Order: sequence, then C-alpha cells, then structure tokens
Amino acid sequence: MSAFGSLAGGIRDGDLFMHFGNPLVEQRALVSGAALAPLGDRVLIEVAGEDRLTWLNSFTSQALTRLRAGESTELLILDPQGHVEHAAGVLEDGASAWLFADAGDAEPLVAWLKRMVFRSRVAVTVHEDARLVGFFAGGDAEGRITASAPHDVPLIWRDPWREIQPGGHQYSLSDGHPAADYAWSIAVLDDASRLTGPFAGALAAEALRVAAWRPRWSHEVDERSIPHESDWIRTAVHLNKGCYRGQETVAKVHNLGHPPRRLAALSLDGSDVILPVAGDLVFAGDAEVGHVTSVAMHYEDGPIALAILSRRAPVGDLIVRTEGGDISAAQQVIVPADAGATADVPRLTRLSRRPTAEDPRHSN
Repeated sequence: MSAFGSLAGGIRDGDLFMHFGNPLVEQRALVSGAALAPLGDRVLIEVAGEDRLTWLNSFTSQALTRLRAGESTELLILDPQGHVEHAAGVLEDGASAWLFADAGDAEPLVAWLKRMVFRSRVAVTVHEDARLVGFFAGGDAEGRITASAPHDVPLIWRDPWREIQPGGHQYSLSDGHPAADYAWSIAVLDDASRLTGPFAGALAAEALRVAAWRPRWSHEVDERSIPHESDWIRTAVHLNKGCYRGQETVAKVHNLGHPPRRLAALSLDGSDVILPVAGDLVFAGDAEVGHVTSVAMHYEDGPIALAILSRRAPVGDLIVRTEGGDISAAQQVIVPADAGATADVPRLTRLSRRPTAEDPRHSN
C-alpha cells in the first residue's frame, strides 16, 4: 500500500501514482506550481552524527564540508574507474544530512554507506515510511504542504539542476538551457492524510524531467555511465575538491579526453501511435549508435526522449527501433562529441616536423 493511501482519481502501479486522469493537464499544473506529485519511487535516508559532512565528502563527488543548514545539493558515488554507482539529492538541516535516492538504488546505497562507517561518528538510517511529495517551487502547492522539520529546518530538497553549481561545469552549448525553468523540489511530509489536490502523477513529473534534460539514476545510469556523458558534472561533481574514489577518471576525461558516450534529446515523430520504451535501440542509417533511456509525452513538445549515444554518432536525424516499428527522431545535442579536453595543454610539434638546424660540420 502506498504511503499516501488512496487519493481520488489516482491510477497506481504498485506504490507509484502514474496519473490522475490526464497527464498533460497535470504537467501544466505542476509547471504553474499548483499540483503536488506523490512520490512512491523515492526513499529517504538520514545520515546523522557530527562527522556526517566530512565523511560523505571523503568518498563522494560533491564538496559537502561547508554545506549549511537548509542548503541542497546532490552527490554521486563512483567506482574506482569513475563509473556511477549511486546518486542522491542531499539536504543538510544542521543535525543530519538527508539523502533522497531512487527506490531501486536505496538498498545498495545504504549497504555501501554502512560498510564505510568504520570509526566515523555517523549513523545511517532508512526512513521507509517517509511520505515524499514533489512540486515546482513558488506556487500554491508549496503553501499546501507542511514539511517535516525534526531539527527546526523544513525537509524540502531543492533540485540544483536549474543552475551550474560551484565547482561544476556544463558541456551543453545550447542557448537557453531548459533546466532554467525546472524548479523541482521534494518535501518530506508530516501528515499525508491532510494532503489536498490538485495532484499530478509520475507520467507528468517524468515528462518535465525529460524536457529539462535532467539525468536520473533509475533511467540514465548503467554499468558504463560516467558523469560527463549526461552533463551531470554541472550539478553533482565538484571539480576542485580533494581526492575521492573515481576522481582520477573524472579529472582525466574532463581535462584531457572525451566521454565515450553522450546524452542527446530526441523529438519523436508522433504521426503514429507508437512510443519507444527505455532500452530501445537508436540507429543512424543501418548503424546502431545508442539506446533510449527515458520517454515521455510532453504537453507542449509531444513525444520526447533522452538517449545515450556513441560519441561518434552523427548529429543529424536518427531512427528509434521499437517492437511496433521504426520511429524517426530529430536529435538535439546535449553533450557534444568534443566535450572534455578543457585543459590548456601545450602541444609539442612532432620531431619529424620540427625545423632542423644547420649541421655545424658543414658551416664555413
């Protein structure tokens, strides 16, 4: 049973409310700040103890030691080769750091954190009964909630995706990044029984995320993922902090190399009633160049998707191959093929091309 019980008009898939009758109308209500989205696919993790920020800082991609009460950010945990293993939003309340994780990542993330405690003065607790609700900040919806505040700071995580964060870097060269309007927030509720609508389901919330090019662990991450390829360095990685697991790969690719894959936004042909699903393959002509990670029906843009492509995939139109047939897709580059290699490294002329001095034995 969902932590929210039964909400009028809600169509559920397990613990997740998919929609409340019309996902397109629900998107408009979310964007205007009027709707609340019950989130059954997120888990709240508390990291308490006086060492919590220095401890998290020591092995994650984010600089956390100066995080103040009420501030939000996000972090990644990488493997030694720089691949993304875990991701979480972070909210500090002065006594605990609260992690907002995708449900599928929560159990392995908690297990990993507990293995790393050693002698640090921290305690990791999963709040399985926490009621989380998403909304766009600044509207009526925010005024209809009472956020839990166990240490006198309301537990409301503000997604940092709207702006490049300190120490971050954006690879996208797009004018007017769609993240600028993505005012997504997640609140931890004291009492969900008094929640009032209008409501929006996961289909609406996901469509707005895809339109904002916002990567998510449950969709854009696989065993090969590195932060660069989805432009996640703009908010989840601090390039100037000290050593952490996977940092060498992060620095090497950012300064000297290029990510082997890149995230792209796809505008899908909507003439047929066919939508791809995550995992469907993407082709350029007869060549397979990637796969779809997220799909949505947007209230203004129609059918859209995010896809992870090979760095060498051409920039032009592509084909998404589905069980129902091929779908034409116009591509918008998010991470360009030449992303990375930002360091100004002097390039030495090859020895064979250097001018040769006159042999002194032949001089007069």
